[in-house]
Amino acid sequence: MKKFVLDNGVRVVLEPNSHVRSVSLGIWVNVGSRYETQEEKGMAHFIEHMIFKGTKKRSAKDIAEAFDAVGGYVNAMTSKEYTSYYAKVLDTHAETALDILADMFFNSVFDEEEIRKEKQVVLEEIYMYEDAPDDLVHELLSVSSFGSHPLADPILGTEKTLNSFTKQNLMKFMKKYYGADRVVISVSGNIDETFVETINKYFNGLPKSEGSLKSGYPYFKSEEAIKEKETEQAHFCLGFEGYELADEKMYAAVLLNNILGGNMSSRLFQEVREERGLAYSIFSYHEAFKDTGLLTVYTGTQEKYLEEVYNIIAATIQDISENGILEKELRNAKEQLKGSLLLSMESSSSFMSRNGKNELLLGEHKTIEEVVNRIEEVTMGEIETVSKELLSQQPSISLVSTSGSLPLSLRNRSQKLG
Repeated sequence: MKKFVLDNGVRVVLEPNSHVRSVSLGIWVNVGSRYETQEEKGMAHFIEHMIFKGTKKRSAKDIAEAFDAVGGYVNAMTSKEYTSYYAKVLDTHAETALDILADMFFNSVFDEEEIRKEKQVVLEEIYMYEDAPDDLVHELLSVSSFGSHPLADPILGTEKTLNSFTKQNLMKFMKKYYGADRVVISVSGNIDETFVETINKYFNGLPKSEGSLKSGYPYFKSEEAIKEKETEQAHFCLGFEGYELADEKMYAAVLLNNILGGNMSSRLFQEVREERGLAYSIFSYHEAFKDTGLLTVYTGTQEKYLEEVYNIIAATIQDISENGILEKELRNAKEQLKGSLLLSMESSSSFMSRNGKNELLLGEHKTIEEVVNRIEEVTMGEIETVSKELLSQQPSISLVSTSGSLPLSLRNRSQKLG
């Protein structure tokens, strides 16, 4: 991987790979929902939608047809901390893809009629999440974990803020945040360093951002967020304060998560689903942000089984926190994580995404070999430290169920699980 900085401050990360015929390109912008003001809630995500709705020289249909015509694809995503626009094409069409992405980035027209129609699309997206309790329960966990901090707010915004968006405030948002100092261009695939000159041709005129990123520190809350909703299952989450993205303990935390509930051989999956048949879906994951993290345990089960499932989760967490894990579990977790990482790196899009996020959020890059070696170096002592730090907390809770009521064992919880 090679890094270049254009004269205006735009960073370019390039990962040449002559063994593939594809090129993946991404524009990564250091703004997500956590940096929005109350009036801007959902705006980063809405702009992501609008950038596909036509430029000064291409309609929305033209953009779609241009990528279809070369057998490629284009997409975008908004997270709590960044927005990205990306495409993958054959190497012979790399500049065509860059030209279209740059046109979308610089020349989107934000047509008033398109804004009106897209508001309805996003509103339907909001309703879709409201109708999906297994998604809604994770949104509620953000609230019970981070309270009034912007990390607790939904990426999609609300119906009220959505209806307030205009062409003027959308363009103002882009000037505020979409500046050269906050943009990374990541490219991977069958490409060489001369492509940087092509990128410079399109992006050297991008000015700096006009606003600063502010959101404050997200202090963790051990609170509850419960929604009563007619549903076939009770959907339940526990949240534990985790580690920030740059924390060296992340390696041990990811391994611990794998052992707890991160895959089919994990303790929770085996005990709750395989041994007792109490849930179809039960898993855990660790999400890292620039200054905090969240370890989440989720399950969906019939409400009559919720207390039993919770007691199993609590007992599993307590056992790991007090008694640690087995050497075999650590070895298997390492092999699974290394395998997952190495297999994911067999495509140009994976390298593009990894490099773009690392440069944008960390400003540094470890080689795949360095990451694999660090995974291998994780000791039982590190796992013990991390398990006690993560699992000995009073967790946050979220629940979506027909009764909207926590089981007795949760209502009476006064002790830390670990």
